[in-house]
Amino acid sequence: MIPFNTVSLESEFEKIIDGILTQGYGFSDAIVTPDDVLALNEAFDFRKSTGQFASAAVGQQAGKQVLTEIRGDQICWLPEEGIFPGEALYVSKIQALIEYFNRTCFLGLQDAELHYAEYPVGAFYKRHLDRFRTDSRRKLSVICYLNQQWEPTDGGQLILFPNPARIESILPLGGRLVCFESDVLEHEVLQAQRPRRSLTGWLRTR
Repeated sequence: MIPFNTVSLESEFEKIIDGILTQGYGFSDAIVTPDDVLALNEAFDFRKSTGQFASAAVGQQAGKQVLTEIRGDQICWLPEEGIFPGEALYVSKIQALIEYFNRTCFLGLQDAELHYAEYPVGAFYKRHLDRFRTDSRRKLSVICYLNQQWEPTDGGQLILFPNPARIESILPLGGRLVCFESDVLEHEVLQAQRPRRSLTGWLRTR
């Protein structure tokens, strides 16, 4: 049983779709609640304290490399089994989002791959796309920020490049969910003055 009212979230799902269609990205501050953020941070802390995080790499399979001059975050993939209740609730909301996208936009999404990410002070991720050249399954990128009491002076903004004439800046506020097409929207992560946390993922086709 999904422990929330899916119908109550559909207006937020629609807001995300409208944003993607009109400006290249959509976001909501109402899908993930403050209690959700607290529970996800508790799970984050446990996984970090038990050594489950590692330096993020760029590339795929044999071409994977850790290149801190490109990206400097530490990540932990969310397992399919043995997840905490707060993580299970978040996964349920993402599944509801997938079902809504499929029902209204006929995207044929199958599942999500999710990982925690922490950017230490001064770390960044240079401008990039989220889809691998040899793997077209990633359709939509979904980022949920877990930063509490975040201020503009803390930095760490997500910078989006919808077109050559426009640049957008998103502050990584706790509970903010951002979504965009993985193979279309180039983006980067700026340096932050505090450790910057998120639960990042991709909605994939079969």
